[in-house]
Amino acid sequence: MRSQYEPHRAATTDDAVRDRDRGGARARVLVVDDDPTVAEVVAGYLDRAGYAVDRADDGPTALGRARDRWPDLVVLDLMLPGMDGLEVCRRLREQGPVPVIMLTARGDEEDRVLGLEVGADDYVTKPFSPRELVLRVESVLRRSRPAATGGHRLAAAGLSVDPDARRATKNGGELALTLREFDLLAFFLRHPGRAFGREDLMREVWGWDFGDLSTVTVHVRRLRGKVEDDPARPRLIQTVWGVGYRFEPGGAVD
Repeated sequence: MRSQYEPHRAATTDDAVRDRDRGGARARVLVVDDDPTVAEVVAGYLDRAGYAVDRADDGPTALGRARDRWPDLVVLDLMLPGMDGLEVCRRLREQGPVPVIMLTARGDEEDRVLGLEVGADDYVTKPFSPRELVLRVESVLRRSRPAATGGHRLAAAGLSVDPDARRATKNGGELALTLREFDLLAFFLRHPGRAFGREDLMREVWGWDFGDLSTVTVHVRRLRGKVEDDPARPRLIQTVWGVGYRFEPGGAVD
């Protein structure tokens, strides 16, 4: 029987173009999944799309692979034997910054939110299209790289963002932001005083015209926890009821 993940045609990305855009160095993706069929199909699509791929089928092996050769991105299954994907993600974050796309077979929103809470940058629910996963990998990696042209430093309300260095500070102290948190903060700083719906933020920050909008909600909550003096009473990233969110450099509470 043909697996739902079995590729029916090769990925369409031009490998030479990908390698040229990365200066000839192939981005390395670590695929962590205990289902050999899923791991093989995902690895195959990523390899044909021009990525160097490492594989692991459990948490300890994944952490060892990462220590031996640090990946540019991790595709990480939530349900792993012994050590689940949430714990693997936590431990990877302790070793260093790396974008993570979480895979989950569950449709439970709580599991997806937990993945985002521990620092996953994106998630895909099984069964999924391998081609869509490749596009998500490219999107996350593209946003994790410094801009090709000089980005202007952004600053307001004691916050500072350097897009080229991918560095953010609050009152001079370094902020430990995930990829999406950084992009979200930079977007807010670029558009002070303007209200955006979650659909707008999904499109402008995540680069997707579709997706689970709870992703935006969780990232806004996590970002507030890092930039607000009192996250329970946010002054900078304010909720605009019926619309979405607005960044207010003045910090007045509605």
